[in-house]
Amino acid sequence: MTLSLDDHLRRDGDPATGRPAAEEITEISQHVVEIISDSGEGAQRCGQSFGAVAARAGNGVWTVEIIPAEIQPPARSVAGASGNRIRLGSQRITNGGDEADLVVAFNEQVLLGRVHMKELKPGCIILLEDMWREHRDPRIRQAYGETYDALEATGYRLIEIPMERECRKLVADPRRGKNMFALGMLCAIYQFDLGLAREQVATTFRKKSAALIESNTNLLVAGYTWARSNLDLAFHIPAVAAGGRQVVTNGNTALALGVVASGMEICAMYPITPATSASHYLSEIFPKVGGIVHQAEDEIAAATFAIGASFVGKCAVTITSGPGYSLKQEALGLAVMGEIPLVVVNVQRGGPSTGQPTKVEQGDLLTTIFGSHGDAPKVVIAPSTIEDCFYSVIAARRIAETFNVVVVVLSDASLATAQQPFARPEFDPAWLAPPIDQSQVPEAMQPYAWDTTTGLSRRFIPGQPGGMYTLTGLAHDASAHVAYEPAANEEGIRARSLKLAALQRSLNPPTIYGDDSGELLVVGWGSTKGAIEEAVDRARAEGRQVSALHLRFLNPLPPGLREIMERFDAVMTVEGNWSDRSDETLIDESNRRYGALAMLLRSRYLLDVDTWSEVGGQPLKPGRVHAAMLRKLDQR
Repeated sequence: MTLSLDDHLRRDGDPATGRPAAEEITEISQHVVEIISDSGEGAQRCGQSFGAVAARAGNGVWTVEIIPAEIQPPARSVAGASGNRIRLGSQRITNGGDEADLVVAFNEQVLLGRVHMKELKPGCIILLEDMWREHRDPRIRQAYGETYDALEATGYRLIEIPMERECRKLVADPRRGKNMFALGMLCAIYQFDLGLAREQVATTFRKKSAALIESNTNLLVAGYTWARSNLDLAFHIPAVAAGGRQVVTNGNTALALGVVASGMEICAMYPITPATSASHYLSEIFPKVGGIVHQAEDEIAAATFAIGASFVGKCAVTITSGPGYSLKQEALGLAVMGEIPLVVVNVQRGGPSTGQPTKVEQGDLLTTIFGSHGDAPKVVIAPSTIEDCFYSVIAARRIAETFNVVVVVLSDASLATAQQPFARPEFDPAWLAPPIDQSQVPEAMQPYAWDTTTGLSRRFIPGQPGGMYTLTGLAHDASAHVAYEPAANEEGIRARSLKLAALQRSLNPPTIYGDDSGELLVVGWGSTKGAIEEAVDRARAEGRQVSALHLRFLNPLPPGLREIMERFDAVMTVEGNWSDRSDETLIDESNRRYGALAMLLRSRYLLDVDTWSEVGGQPLKPGRVHAAMLRKLDQR
């Protein structure tokens, strides 16, 4: 469908010089846009700002940060692409989509990296910085020309953009201005109001000087004006009726906001990618509401600081990623043994060892549940959306203090950096845990007076009248006395295990996405939800009887799972961790390794749960999940 420019282009009083090259606007339901550059050129900020503008305009949005594995890779390197992917839609968007429709590239080498990773659709529109064609280094000129010709021959639509030259008219160092010029171009191409973009620039640079805000605004307007005058690209994605106030943020920020909303007052952390930004944001806002962010000397100290704070009555949170979570294990065992409430946020990344610090993976599920010496049961919750990151922390705090347990919120790098609009939360007093009972402890009450049916016991606080006792990490009896007798050790482990059973009894069965029965049930957890459900929609549109189930609670698992799975001809998990391919020469049913969730479901319910997974360091794409579903259906 095409509409006249005047029908859809909204003006805000800023004149655009020249006649727009695009006489008609093409209406589309969605597009995937990427902005890529060398590190330090601001492509990530450009993408974040573009996503925020689109969300404020009413479009559904999901962003995916493109982060190189190295902190500062060499300039103009194929593996050094840094930037952002923005998926825009006329409906709510839940994942980063498949291949890109339009790319803005600051050089041809980072563009090649995305081509090699098969991230561009056939015929993708590429807006490419042209300064390299006339570069003083003949090798660079040659590399640019050869790459340009090869990509054009492949069928991509390349449009050279004089970003360097145009930006130099306004700033001395275009490297620090191209991102806002690119933002202006994109706002013109997708018909976004320049006033919204101006406001976003002011918000982005709100902590900077007025002169810097003005400079970036001028670059924004220059890019908008240039695109209106020189490009024959004009797309319109109808806006979504928001139905209330919205907030646009990423998963790490949502986690931090959840910490504040839950009423927790202390966060102890040690910086680690990709979790650091959550504690950085928390350090900005926490003092305003009486909270404290403690940066410890290492991960072990961060965990023990948080445990100490919780022991004296302030339920605390410690935020980390996979390697840090491994270092915290002994301390977490102390919290379990001492029945001290604690919230742990693990923003997963690729591993093992240093692995892929900036890439997404779901490899920590089993170590989160079982990674301890001895039996140390912990509650594990996995948020699946940006909004869920916020609410999961609130739930974690309430569970931790209700049952005196360690609760792990298992996020990942995809949720950490992705942006998505969601309904602005309205504070509910129920989010806060009730005041700690500090009344005098009845005479003869024991610090671990376990309820024989739930394993629960009263929380004793140091200084509480009648509540003094010795906290120890050693095996102990109900009086907190060190006890090595078989019966005492057995009873302590029994009581700590019963807490999970008591929590499980309070959970609701998970909701099925699709029909209650059919050919295939796809089970997932964490950030894969959007891709799985979109893939299910595609399969159902093709007449296949496919449904999905997404698990938020992973330990304990929610009730009713067996009954749900038994209603389907086949069950398959889709995960972002490793599973052996069944068609490998060396692999058979006696040695095949399954995805982490598949292993849990197979062992718990003794059902034939298959698995499909990817560990490429990228968020799962709905197209690839859809193809995996069809292969599974065709095998039946």
